Amino acid sequence: MLSPDSFRTARLIRTINLVLQAVLFLSLFSGLNYLARNHAWRFDLTAHRRYSLSPETKSYLQNLQRPVRIVVTLTENDDNADVAQAYRDLRGLLREYSYATEGNPNGRINVEFIDVYQQRREADQLGIDQPNIVLLICGEQRQQVSLGELYGVREREKTDFRGEQAITAAILSVSNPTRKKIYFLTGHGELRPDDVDPARGLSALNDELRLRNFAVEYLQLSTARTVPEDADLVIAAAPQGRYDAFEQEQLRDYLNKRQGRLILLLAAGVPHGLDDLLYDWGVLADDVVIYDTDPGSFADNGDLIIRNFQPHPITQTLLDYKIPLRLGLCRSVRPDPGRAAGSGLEVTVLAATSTTAWGEASYRQRRLPEYNRGVDLKGLPGLPPANRLGVVTVSERVQVRNNLPFSVRSGRLVVIGTDDLVTNHRIASPGNQNLFLNAVNWTIDRETQLNIPTRPIERFQLSLSQAELIKLRYSLILALPIAAALLGLFVYWSRRN
Repeated sequence: MLSPDSFRTARLIRTINLVLQAVLFLSLFSGLNYLARNHAWRFDLTAHRRYSLSPETKSYLQNLQRPVRIVVTLTENDDNADVAQAYRDLRGLLREYSYATEGNPNGRINVEFIDVYQQRREADQLGIDQPNIVLLICGEQRQQVSLGELYGVREREKTDFRGEQAITAAILSVSNPTRKKIYFLTGHGELRPDDVDPARGLSALNDELRLRNFAVEYLQLSTARTVPEDADLVIAAAPQGRYDAFEQEQLRDYLNKRQGRLILLLAAGVPHGLDDLLYDWGVLADDVVIYDTDPGSFADNGDLIIRNFQPHPITQTLLDYKIPLRLGLCRSVRPDPGRAAGSGLEVTVLAATSTTAWGEASYRQRRLPEYNRGVDLKGLPGLPPANRLGVVTVSERVQVRNNLPFSVRSGRLVVIGTDDLVTNHRIASPGNQNLFLNAVNWTIDRETQLNIPTRPIERFQLSLSQAELIKLRYSLILALPIAAALLGLFVYWSRRN
């Protein structure tokens, strides 16, 4: 029997204690690794969310249905400094793509880095014969992203990193070869996506749509018998003349019978000929020009500032980040107060003026705008938003089928009371771009909040004189070792005493 006071007992107890400490340490280590692997929390504290994917990219990756393989032929040790920097930028970005698809068994993204010179066999199998590219492969679909697509350049100097935009667009392209098709109406002086004019062109919008994997086509209703069957969305961008009865009937048939999607940008003071169609959908586009006396509602150059939004997938980004709209001349676009109840229409004003704004009916007269009761238009107190004039209104037809307790979405219409919301000189405004692109995605049922910002390139430059360099050199050579030695002597003296 062991005596509690014997050396043997003390040794055994000490051994058991050490074994238990080791077991507890291993248990703690294993538990922490389990939690880190299965319940990880990741935080990006950088100013521009440099190490995080945008909500738009994440929404696409969560719904990805086919695996995508990304092969990068850039190398870290390249003699070209730009290539080496692009490698470092892409390595961190693509790691986030792989991490974001770990929980998606059907749409995993696998990333590989190869050197086309040292790994010649793998490069030949993939059909790669040049370095410094990113190749995306999904089944039989292949697409290359070049080094020039990864950065924005101004005056031969990189301004921002656009890798996420380029990679996400390529993933959409290879994983979904059948792209959504948008038709822009022509024949009445509408704004065109191929026009680079700052005030009347939509070329910047065209780039944004193509970047999001939309196919852009043109449609002239006067020569077409009907809206094409492959039209996912039709846009009438600021017509300068009236659509005739036949053309209006084509659009009504597209919206009502084919559950179509239509976005109208209606210029103030320009007749459009779509009043009957708008009446069917419970919307009034008033022939007025909006003015406001509130100093906070207009900019120095006369732009109308809109800050009042209703919660909706189209406006959620603007509400979250408190982003206003900057518009030129606007007309009022509002729900028809006389529309029939129970018509299955949901009409909502998404963006509205301040309560001091009014719609000037006599805008064609050359005089100072002034509100005249009974002549000009004011917001109605009983119609939301109360006492405000709408500038963006959506209408959606909801149908109840077979008395089921749920509704089936049908046609969708977005009416915007200005012609320059997304022209080339306006689309740079974050609010304008977000609202229109979200409207495009809402109309075609891609209702996630979509926004991929560029990542600015931060540059730091340290300028030191010769004397400052000498001081820095001696500080590194002498000061730090001396400080470490003094700290060691202090610890030694403390332990001895």
